[in-house]
Amino acid sequence: MILPYDLMARLQNGFMARLKRLPVPHTTQNLAIASIMLRHGFLSNVTRGTVNSADPDEWHAAPEPHRRIWVDLKYRDDLPVLSKAEVISKPSKRVVLTPEDVRRICSGQMASFVKPLGMGEVAVIREGGGSKIQWYEAREALEKGVGGEILCRMR
Repeated sequence: MILPYDLMARLQNGFMARLKRLPVPHTTQNLAIASIMLRHGFLSNVTRGTVNSADPDEWHAAPEPHRRIWVDLKYRDDLPVLSKAEVISKPSKRVVLTPEDVRRICSGQMASFVKPLGMGEVAVIREGGGSKIQWYEAREALEKGVGGEILCRMR
């Protein structure tokens, strides 16, 4: 199981260094988390590319190790939009939430040692296993009535 430690660290370091664009390794999970972050306003653009450029045409021709996801970091009033990103599930302790637990953290209550989501905060939940994996933001999971492993949260 791949955990998003690397993605969260790269994003936080990129924001601290005031980078405009940042390449991250191309994995399905990184792409799903970046898409959720884009939908919720933490990033301004997500593009597939290669190690050298963010050109989607080159992505199709590039071998697997050279593929990257290029994310455009977003700033407001010269301050990073993302103030904190943290991983919740760890290799030593996976945190799995039931649909009831998801309802709790979305409505301001603690569940399974997970603090409730605050205003403007986003949590990523991975549901399913094997080849049928879906990634949801916590409020999307609540609407669909699903639970799963809570991977990370951002504010």
